[in-house]
Amino acid sequence: FHKDGFLVLEQFFSAEECDSMRSQIQKIVAEMEVPPHCRTEFSTREEEQLQAQGSSDYFLTSGDKIRFFFEKGVLDEKGNFLIPKEKSVSKIGHALHAYDPVFKQITHSPKVQELGRKLGLERPVVVQSMYIFKSLLAVTPHQDATFLHTEPLGRIVGFWIALEDATQENGCLWFIPGSHTNGITRRMVRAASGASTCVEFVGSEPAYDDKQFIPLPISKGGLILIHGEVVHKSELNSSESSRHVFTFHVMEAKGTTWSKENWLQPTPELPFPSLYT
Repeated sequence: FHKDGFLVLEQFFSAEECDSMRSQIQKIVAEMEVPPHCRTEFSTREEEQLQAQGSSDYFLTSGDKIRFFFEKGVLDEKGNFLIPKEKSVSKIGHALHAYDPVFKQITHSPKVQELGRKLGLERPVVVQSMYIFKSLLAVTPHQDATFLHTEPLGRIVGFWIALEDATQENGCLWFIPGSHTNGITRRMVRAASGASTCVEFVGSEPAYDDKQFIPLPISKGGLILIHGEVVHKSELNSSESSRHVFTFHVMEAKGTTWSKENWLQPTPELPFPSLYT
């Protein structure tokens, strides 16, 4: 993990644990009611990201709630679904770990806590969680610390759990080994009040050499640990099969300052909970 910036742990979770998360998300989607003005499409392209998410308070205030973000083109101009709603969702975030019993149990499971201790985390707190459906979209190369900035850097770890097999065909993750040692070049920050978007990007993402990326296919139940500064991406899901994932981010809180400019902020209702219970 310290050398490459990522670590693959196959069979970390059981098939039963994966299935319990999938069936829980089915219930959540079945009960989903989204006000039309909140129907924010999730996009990974920078301008669209700013337009769709940045102009929307729905995204900015989702850190302590369970909210829905949609694939492109699944809603008409009036905000009605053009396809079945269970196929329209791109991701659900960002506080499943706090408010849903199934995801809370997984996040704070004894084996996750033990892994945190093996990584040397003294006061880890959970800052966000997401359920990602990965129907189609590619996710462009990025570093998680672009969105979750800390002083000093190196305090963010992602836990990425494959709830079904992640293959090159259905959009597994790709990494540049060792790229976590070069700092970050871009940050997404809250925009000044009165700006046309709620967030903006400072700096720019360099052009990465595609040849440097290596694919990390992983079986159902596998866990990938992701260093906050390692460069990673996923390609289009070109297969018939889905690629469901539950992921959450942990910050080492000891001696760390969470940036007040981050889109995501702890709230009185939900201070970042300790990983260790």
